[in-house]
Amino acid sequence: MGLGVVYKILRSHLKEGELKAGNSIGIQIDQTLTQDATGTMAYLQFESLGLDHVRNELAVSYVDHNTVQVGFENADDHRYLQSVAASKGVVFSRPGNGICHQVHLERFGAPGKTSLGSDSHTPTGGGIGMVAIGAGGLDVALAMAGVPFSIICPKVIEIRLYGKLRPFCTAKDVILTVLAKFGVKGNVNTVFEYTGEGVKTLSIPERATICNMGAECGVTTSVFPSDETTRQFLKAQGREESYTELSADADATYDGLFEIDLSKVVPMVACPHSPGNVKTVAELAGLPVSQVLIGSCTNSSYADLYKAGSILDGNVVSEKVSLGVAPGSREVLGLITADGTLSKFVASGARILESACGFCIGNHFSPCSEGISLRTNNRNFEGRSGTKDAQIYLVSPETAAISAIRGVLTDPTTCGLSEIVLPQVDDFRSDDNMLIFPPEDAKDVQILRGPNIGNPPACQPLSAQINAVATLKVGDKITTDHIMPAGARLKYRSNIAKYATFVFEGVDASFSTRASENRDKGIGNIIVAGQSYGQGSSREHAAICPMHLGVKAVMALSIERIHQANLCNFGILPLTFLDSADYDKIEQGDELVISDAIRQVKAKGNIKVSNMTKGYEFEMALDVSELQRTMLIAGGRLNQIKESI
Repeated sequence: MGLGVVYKILRSHLKEGELKAGNSIGIQIDQTLTQDATGTMAYLQFESLGLDHVRNELAVSYVDHNTVQVGFENADDHRYLQSVAASKGVVFSRPGNGICHQVHLERFGAPGKTSLGSDSHTPTGGGIGMVAIGAGGLDVALAMAGVPFSIICPKVIEIRLYGKLRPFCTAKDVILTVLAKFGVKGNVNTVFEYTGEGVKTLSIPERATICNMGAECGVTTSVFPSDETTRQFLKAQGREESYTELSADADATYDGLFEIDLSKVVPMVACPHSPGNVKTVAELAGLPVSQVLIGSCTNSSYADLYKAGSILDGNVVSEKVSLGVAPGSREVLGLITADGTLSKFVASGARILESACGFCIGNHFSPCSEGISLRTNNRNFEGRSGTKDAQIYLVSPETAAISAIRGVLTDPTTCGLSEIVLPQVDDFRSDDNMLIFPPEDAKDVQILRGPNIGNPPACQPLSAQINAVATLKVGDKITTDHIMPAGARLKYRSNIAKYATFVFEGVDASFSTRASENRDKGIGNIIVAGQSYGQGSSREHAAICPMHLGVKAVMALSIERIHQANLCNFGILPLTFLDSADYDKIEQGDELVISDAIRQVKAKGNIKVSNMTKGYEFEMALDVSELQRTMLIAGGRLNQIKESI
């Protein structure tokens, strides 16, 4: 039986377990990446392992999230990241060099490799033929230590492409079509593998866009084959030696099939407040717009900006619209400067933003009150933009550009625009001046820490009995942004005690106070949630900070993959309801007891929970691997792993 691309790469990196869907496996990780919002904790955790040098093939530390350095905290964190990178053998990408996924695709990504990143959009690398997976910072720290990454061997859905995209119909519209089909939940432990004749019509940046936003479906990753288009891209980057042809066997089998005729794809839009709330642009045409933002790791390549600039050329942005443009990398900025695209943006009235994540994470350029913002990024969760009542719509750069001119949401295929022909780029003129490679001898390197940088949090082993309160009950689709706000709060990510005071700030501002009071009284906290708890960003602080506040378990109808792993990593039981009626019965404030907790976790069966307030008992599933059971009992992955490093 033949293999697809995904299983070929997994097979060549398999270190533990059997390569069979549903099994727990361990794979060797070739490359790791971190960004500054998650990297500080990841490197603090790596330091705690006591190793002098990273053990994986390549580790890169990017600064792209908190480049707006208001106060000393972000600058201190960046200084720490640069110094620890030099000390431990990590490449450091300086602030301003670009967004981690864009730069990694340009300068380091290679077909057939595995990559693990402390950012949920690490699957961008699948566009170049990698198995690239997002994870919590602790998992990345362990991968840097050479520890195999543990995952559930995925089922693979074939997404077969044929035909060719029509002008002004884009890769963003393709992935929104996929989201319309698969939604944002129910795709855990699944990989999307793209096949078919339509693949060869897509450039590497287009493939990367599709893989990037595949993360919103909740899949482990998405992967394209490596072909002549891949080789040409790497050659233009001066890295042709990294090329390896990689394609599925003719008799490869898959666990499902979804076919897309690219010639029938139309401009799409994800409506508030979910990437899965997809409609056609035509359905909403005429919607007044107050803000348009082009950029992010999803749509900030040279091709994206060239096309947007061509549409804006000779036009002025509507007086009702504020337009911002953020090139994805310094390389992209150089290209649009050289060919005149940057001047077109400036002449149109666009504000030129730094090559960073910025607006996507609500770090700046928040909309006005009740503002309607069109954005080319990948998430539109409520409040993520920094404005609670804003309405965020996700679109392609082409749709964004024409809408900025018209002042209303506009389908670019209806405007009589001339087809845009991209110039052939045989040399991206890359320079790595903003990359700092580690010294060969790091013995005299001093690691620099500011006053806002603490130590990795200490986790306590599992108690024999959990006496707790349902401190918070929430509904469906609680994201890690809901749990652990970013934006202005993100600068406290290295200071767990401070950052924990903002847990669930936008959901229930008194949660952290109630939880810490319970903790100090010796009472545990339990979070009760609906479907798809923990979707969105990979930020492990959404587990670390609740752990610091004494959260012992999350009881949910379903929990998303990365967050489930992070909960286990920090000793929080990820429990799921066997009967949805039990979710309905629990009320906030109920006293809950898990008796004989250690024995129950070891027994691998369902977990019995007593609702002491209402006087009944119910069972919950603990769907974890054997490794995760041992870490839950030990009180987290760091406690469990240190003895074996």
